[in-house]
Amino acid sequence: MLDAALQAIEESGPTGWSLRELARRAGVSHTAPAHHFGDKTGLLTAVAAEGFDLFAGALTAAGDDFLEVGIAYVRFAVNHRAHFRVMFRPELYRPDDPAVAPARERARQILVTGSRQLSPDPARDRTATVAAWSMAHGFASLWLGGALSDAAETDPETVAREIIELAFGHLR
Repeated sequence: MLDAALQAIEESGPTGWSLRELARRAGVSHTAPAHHFGDKTGLLTAVAAEGFDLFAGALTAAGDDFLEVGIAYVRFAVNHRAHFRVMFRPELYRPDDPAVAPARERARQILVTGSRQLSPDPARDRTATVAAWSMAHGFASLWLGGALSDAAETDPETVAREIIELAFGHLR
């Protein structure tokens, strides 16, 4: 079911499909998705939980170099578009669900810890986190949305690396 949901999200966005359509795609009875997930919100909660778990793993794998964490953020968005389109829209799922909250918090902690490299002033940690998150997320969203037509022929990781190094390269 999750694979069918991810495919539907890729094709129609996070809300442009029905549970009945997913059941047809997955080759299961039309009642199976509701039985397993309860409703569409339950299914999107499972997508978000899986996405945040994969996301936290991708950020962790980038290591301690926060610039590489930024590249990993963009790489995740490009390689897991359907997850990405759901994860940062908490109105679509149950953000307090026990399957979502721990993975989301793991990813958040990686960003918070890494962003401390951006400012020597601990009082500005939150600002540094929001700045780094905004840059990586904003670029990824613009790229996925097709808004960067002048860079469309370039590898998104290459462009992201150039942007991140331009903004934060002095930290190396």
